[in-house]
Amino acid sequence: MARVTVDPSKPRPRRGFVVFKWSIYALLAGDVVLYSLYGRLTELIDTAAWLVLLMLFEWETGGWPLRARWIPALHGVRLLASIAVVIAVAGYALERVWLDFFNEMTWLGVVALLELEVRLPRGAVRLHRIRRAIAAALYVALVGFLLTWAVMGFGDENPQAAWLDTWDALLWLVAFVVIELNVFGARDAGARPRRTGLANAPR
Repeated sequence: MARVTVDPSKPRPRRGFVVFKWSIYALLAGDVVLYSLYGRLTELIDTAAWLVLLMLFEWETGGWPLRARWIPALHGVRLLASIAVVIAVAGYALERVWLDFFNEMTWLGVVALLELEVRLPRGAVRLHRIRRAIAAALYVALVGFLLTWAVMGFGDENPQAAWLDTWDALLWLVAFVVIELNVFGARDAGARPRRTGLANAPR
């Protein structure tokens, strides 16, 4: 049976880093529960879909072994989650929740750049630098959205929702820093993350 295997020459990540990143992923799963209780339906669909895409990106960049026959099924799951993200983006626009809408569009930009990072040749140093500069600008914008929600938490009519959005935004920022470390760790080890593709990824 054909298998996708991990390169044995790739250094194993430190245990502390592994515990940390899975703690973040667990907290994001908890956010799905929180949005099911206190958020809007659009937010629930959005957060759940991004979590699925994040787990697929963790699989793609983290060097996980996987039977080849499972790959088409995972592509199907990726497609469904991507459709859910598009529905969420449309929902934010229809609801005129522009902060959420622009936050979502910024995240789509981050994921597009991560897709580019795992596909560019290692020798394309200039392109990698440009990608990272653009990614840094997008992360700064995401921090701006986070701070906006935090300020709203002190004076908004619904501070609970604003604080939930602030917490969620913080967790996603940390989660994608982890993904970036996965990507760059693979490059530093001379390996390339598998080219399975990630259509989209969060709030």
